[in-house]
Amino acid sequence: MLEEFCNSTFWNSSYLDRPDADLPLCFEQTVLVWIPLVFLWLLAPWQLFHVYRSRTKRSSITTVYLVKQVLVGFLLILAAIELAFVLTEDHGQETIPPVRYTNPSLYLGTWLLVLLIQHSRQWCVQKNSWFLSLFWILSIFCGTFQFQTLLRTLLQGDDSNLVYFCLFSISYGFQILILILSAFSEKKGSSNNPSSTASFLSRITFSWFDSTVLKGYKHPLTLEDVWDIDEGVKTKTMVTKFEAHMAKELQKARRAFQKRQQKKSQKSEAKLQGLNKTQSQSQDVLVLEETKKKKKTSKVTGDFPKSWLVKSLFKTFFVVLLKSSLLKLVHDVIMFLNPQLLKLLISFANDRDAYEWTGYVYVLLLFFVALIQSICLQYYFQMCFMLGMSARTIIMASVYKKALTLSNMARRQYTVGETVNLMSVDAQKLMDVTNYIHLLWSSVLQIALSIYFLWEELGPSILAGVGLMVLLIPVNGVLATKGRDVQFKNMNNKDKRLKIMNEILSGIKILKYFAWEPSFKDQVNNLRKKELKNLLTFGWLQALIMFFLYLTPILVSVITFSVYVLVDSNNILDAQKAFTSITLFNILRFPLSMLPMVISSMLQASVSVDRREKYLGGDDLDTSAIRHDCNFDKAVQFSEASFTWDQHSEATIRNVNLDIMPGQLVAVVGTVGSGKSSLMSAMLGEMENVHGHITIKGSTAYVPQQSWIQNGTIKDNILFGSELNEKKYQQVLEACALLPDLEILPGRDLAEIGEKGINLSGGQKQRISLARAAYQNSDIYILDDPLSAVDAHVGKHIFNKVLGPNGLLKGKTRLLVTHSIHFLPQVDEIVVVGNGTILEKGSYSALLAKKGVFSKNLKTFIKHPSSEGEATVNDGSDDDEDPGLIASVEEVPEDAVSLTMKRENSLQRTLSRSSRSSGRHPKSLRNSLKTRNNLKEEKELVKGQKLIKKEYVETGKVKFSVYLKYLRAVGWGLILLSIFAFIMNSVAFIGSNLWLSAWTSDSKTFNSTSYPASQRDLRVGVYGALGVVQGLCVLVGNLLSVHGCTHASNVLHRQLLNNILRAPMRFFDTTPTGRIVNRFAGDVSTVDDTLPASLRSWILCFLGIVSTLVMICMATPIFAVIIIPLGIIYVSVQMFYVATSRQLRRLDSVTRSPIYSHFSETVSGLPVIRAFEHQQRFLKHNQAEIDTNQKCVFSWIVSNRWLAVRLELVGNLIVFSASLLMVIYRDTLSGDTVGFVLSNALNITQTLNWLVRMTSEIETNIVAVERINEYIKVENEAPWVTDKRPPAGWPSKGEIQFSNYQVRYRPELDLVLKGITCDIKSTEKIGVVGRTGAGKSSLTNCLFRILEAAGGQITIDGVDIASIGLHDLRGKLTIIPQDPILFSGSLRMNLDPFNNYSDEEIWKALELAHLKSFVASQPLGLSHEVTEAGDNLSIGQRQLLCLGRALLRKSKILVLDEATAAVDLETDQLIQTTIRSEFSQCTVITIAHRLHTIMDSDRVMVLDNGRIIEYGSPDELLANAGPFYLMAKEAGIENVTNTAL
Repeated sequence: MLEEFCNSTFWNSSYLDRPDADLPLCFEQTVLVWIPLVFLWLLAPWQLFHVYRSRTKRSSITTVYLVKQVLVGFLLILAAIELAFVLTEDHGQETIPPVRYTNPSLYLGTWLLVLLIQHSRQWCVQKNSWFLSLFWILSIFCGTFQFQTLLRTLLQGDDSNLVYFCLFSISYGFQILILILSAFSEKKGSSNNPSSTASFLSRITFSWFDSTVLKGYKHPLTLEDVWDIDEGVKTKTMVTKFEAHMAKELQKARRAFQKRQQKKSQKSEAKLQGLNKTQSQSQDVLVLEETKKKKKTSKVTGDFPKSWLVKSLFKTFFVVLLKSSLLKLVHDVIMFLNPQLLKLLISFANDRDAYEWTGYVYVLLLFFVALIQSICLQYYFQMCFMLGMSARTIIMASVYKKALTLSNMARRQYTVGETVNLMSVDAQKLMDVTNYIHLLWSSVLQIALSIYFLWEELGPSILAGVGLMVLLIPVNGVLATKGRDVQFKNMNNKDKRLKIMNEILSGIKILKYFAWEPSFKDQVNNLRKKELKNLLTFGWLQALIMFFLYLTPILVSVITFSVYVLVDSNNILDAQKAFTSITLFNILRFPLSMLPMVISSMLQASVSVDRREKYLGGDDLDTSAIRHDCNFDKAVQFSEASFTWDQHSEATIRNVNLDIMPGQLVAVVGTVGSGKSSLMSAMLGEMENVHGHITIKGSTAYVPQQSWIQNGTIKDNILFGSELNEKKYQQVLEACALLPDLEILPGRDLAEIGEKGINLSGGQKQRISLARAAYQNSDIYILDDPLSAVDAHVGKHIFNKVLGPNGLLKGKTRLLVTHSIHFLPQVDEIVVVGNGTILEKGSYSALLAKKGVFSKNLKTFIKHPSSEGEATVNDGSDDDEDPGLIASVEEVPEDAVSLTMKRENSLQRTLSRSSRSSGRHPKSLRNSLKTRNNLKEEKELVKGQKLIKKEYVETGKVKFSVYLKYLRAVGWGLILLSIFAFIMNSVAFIGSNLWLSAWTSDSKTFNSTSYPASQRDLRVGVYGALGVVQGLCVLVGNLLSVHGCTHASNVLHRQLLNNILRAPMRFFDTTPTGRIVNRFAGDVSTVDDTLPASLRSWILCFLGIVSTLVMICMATPIFAVIIIPLGIIYVSVQMFYVATSRQLRRLDSVTRSPIYSHFSETVSGLPVIRAFEHQQRFLKHNQAEIDTNQKCVFSWIVSNRWLAVRLELVGNLIVFSASLLMVIYRDTLSGDTVGFVLSNALNITQTLNWLVRMTSEIETNIVAVERINEYIKVENEAPWVTDKRPPAGWPSKGEIQFSNYQVRYRPELDLVLKGITCDIKSTEKIGVVGRTGAGKSSLTNCLFRILEAAGGQITIDGVDIASIGLHDLRGKLTIIPQDPILFSGSLRMNLDPFNNYSDEEIWKALELAHLKSFVASQPLGLSHEVTEAGDNLSIGQRQLLCLGRALLRKSKILVLDEATAAVDLETDQLIQTTIRSEFSQCTVITIAHRLHTIMDSDRVMVLDNGRIIEYGSPDELLANAGPFYLMAKEAGIENVTNTAL
């Protein structure tokens, strides 16, 4: 039929059976023309419908669009001309073949359709249709055949088709032009992500990312350079989509959960009924029943709605999963074409009669198959990684959103750390699993296909090889689990080591004061020794696993070939079989090693899925009992309200009825633990409702008892997301007494506050918290004891200016929890709370007249005026003893009770405290940029305003010296030996390949009958031996490098630790603890684990590639010429990539930290956020932070794919050129050489890819060495011991002389002490007083040389302290510091870390410190464990322990830094008495914050602004009306005797 259609032969195989093969013209003009057209017409309707559905605003017309439309117009004209020509042409007798006019007609319709499609794309974001690009590629490919056929006939002198040929050539050229144009992306002005507008070709090759890579190569990328992500992937879109599915699935899961519950309860009831029948209902049965019930309730909490998370995620990402699995399927099937094509090429090389063109066809097929395989694989990876990223985003955002609404019951099951872990570690685990999810089915598919094809080649003998592979899996499994156990042990050692490091850094000041560094250094080194021992064991195990991994493919091929040859003498190994099988074995190796890994990571992820389901499925806060009513006549009304913190325990607030009228100031008073704070929390909806309800009119503002401060500027904290109203803002600052503080703080209200307000005193935090509430315009103010942390005159100021009848908040409803009795007469109403109920309520006078609880309490307290003459009810901060409110110690303002407002030298004290903070994450880049710009407008940064130096982020390449430093630490000898072992492995590898090709060439010399057995055994034996040598070389090389790297880890850690302990105090003041700990945690573990592995992989990869290239060159030397350009492409791609990728990784970690720190901040400040109803603002902020991080991750993923596509191209070109050379030089080569070269070349692509991965891994990981090195180089303080030792009994007298002594904290700051000159005689008692910032604490720091002199000197007993070693000096002085810092360990270790004293001496000291009874009552006595930071002792006990340390040392000079600030009056009394009796023979310097503690001193030194302004006995100073007299008057002290305690 088709013959008539063309008037010529349609198909004849003889056309192909000749050297210049060709296809019949009729076939080319029908089938090859119609394939692309059918493709277009089938897909066009679907495409147009898709465009119609997802159309957007029509975009402006671009040049590319115009040129494309014009070119298609030309094609249309050409088709018309051809049709006209055919119809008008005079053919004489014969009829025109129908094909001549049907084709142009078809083309007319097609070109019109193309015009329509291109026009319709104007309404899309992506102007280039992928299927049009495919159509052009198909059309050009199919046209090639017809083009060359027409050209041939023309060259043979047949010009009958001349016109047709000209028309065809012109249209063919136009099609190529259009395809080239389609490769360009039509940019859309507004889009900030080129991936959305990129053309099809640009997308499959990731060329749209070129600009970023170029930018990253020229200069380090910043956040501005990174492209935004598409709207579809943004957090908000993803979460909305996910929540729709989640709601449905969670509903189902909850129903199933309830059913489970009912079944359980029915079972237990049935059991109980059975019991009732058999036993009389005796007492013990009742008891049994009770305990069962209790157990049941605890079990219930263990069960929760399960298995909904994975389903919801699956439904959210269903389309992506489907697309990626299709790509993976295509890739897997195509992968098995390689061995088949290799087989054809080998048979072509062996068959001298084969036509040359068949070779070229195979080569082209090999190349195209490889190309399609690469593109499928890379696109599949891109989809999986994007899926992983989106899944991580959804988890992070959902956990954050849940945290805002989680009920207190559910929240109490998690510490902040655990919730942050849900966000970081668990989300990361999920992300890792999604990348490999398809390997579950694809591994099985690959294994099945490999075995099938191998069976085809070698028959049943492959079972031996596969069997061996399967057998080795459990061996590896055992080794891997062993390794896991070792790792687990090591994690414990690491945790212990980091715990000690954390404590050392938190208490570094104490270590320096007491010269205790060596003892702690030994503790860390001992743990490190254990850790390194485990590291070595782990290294050995890893080396064995590598050994088996290397041996497996070699052994498998040896065994398979041996079995194949030995089973039947007719089986001869020829090149086709051997090399095809080796290629298949190589394919098989990957799924076999991956499958166990995927399964174990699945299992790990399932654990974290459970944890997240429990968290996300937890109960929400139930605020139904809090009713908001705008038209209510009362401000707040409690109606029979009972609330509890825990459903299973008693109600904390019981049957409260209370009306509060609008505009009233109501004071809530009561003893500690009476439920005042709980009453406030109940109003805020933070508690579980038992019965009754609370009605509230209007909005609320809340000041919590533990002030919650965000990491940001003071201004941000006060505005709290509201608009700035300058006048109101200044009023609030003034009213809250913040102006004097801002004077001290560098940068005033733009001073940066650390996490948890670390660089503010308790009082400052409390006042900022109050200012935040006062600035918001709310109706009801709930103030939970805002005056506890401020001293008397500030309290008075705040009450009058803010809270009182004439304050800022007058006319608003205010509920004030307070202990300050003297404000009570001024309030409208007093509510007395006791034991969770309201005992009395009424005005001050009414309650006094009533003579009830209130008036009784008042009388008792008025008899005991406290130190500052202010009557207070219980000085301690009121911590309601409810499980919900017991704050962790780190949140308690360190000096909640020290009654000073401005704190000694506010900033410097904080500095020493900042070292206690958990490391500060670098602020998100965006925020730091914002503040930077604001500051530029106002003024440059003030000196010292930035307390914490920005962490130095390295940019650009890592210096070569860093690599040298590491290699030196490893040791050159070991390095050379291990490299030699690896080189021997490569030599053996080349050898075994050459041997195999010699073995396969035997099949030509001997036929099956005459193959001698001795020859066969020799071949098998040598091949096996070479294989074993390879394995052994790798093993030796690995073991040597393991030893070297462990040695390096040891050296680096030791240097780092020694140096950090010798760093001066100012280093710890300006560096957050977290940053130093990070060096000991993250960086050390990188040097321990990741770096050595990357280095080993790199060497093996590099040598593997070299040996492959050497083998190809041995076969065809001309290949060396091709290596050069490919090498240049490879190296340049790698250089571009590494620079960009490295910086993207850095940006990723820099943008990730703020997400976590913002999260932990949110969790700790939930009641405040909920009270102000700012949840939405925080959610938005969190989503913005996650999006910023996402865009860095997205770019990083794309950069990997960009690299992989280019490298795979280089790899494919190597295979292409090698196979091409095999065809060109086929006369000089045999089939076995071809096989041996190509089977290795096919492997090279993966190895090339891996090499670049490893290079960038090493670049990323060597940064750890750089960071450690940075801290190894930190300048040290003076030496601990010098040649000049002080005399033996020094100091015997304890005389101290200051002569013109000057000192500054850091070189860039002003002097703190400006020329102090004074003498302190032996055994004198000196009191030091002064306003904040006068330099009192600096004085003690100078004695201990924590600060070195800037001028002048201090001598003790005639020895200049600057001339001796620090330990000689510090070991002879004693201090009782302001903050009692303890370390985890035994009590004994805390008192005497060097074991210098006997037990009797220690017990004696404890007795004098009034701790003997407490320690004796502990079961372990002196071995009683102290938890981290001494959390299991009260502050008073800790202070007494510090006193115990001093008593043990008995040195001649004792310094007290306001040691009694955190103790109740009774303990204070004890300490003072002990000091007076025990240290009567010592020189005592007391730095006082409360004046009454130093009124019995011999002399008082009054400091102001770094100078001594008065110095004399207390009596003298009180007599002349100077500064001291004024201070005493303020504190209510008239003369020395009136210091009533």
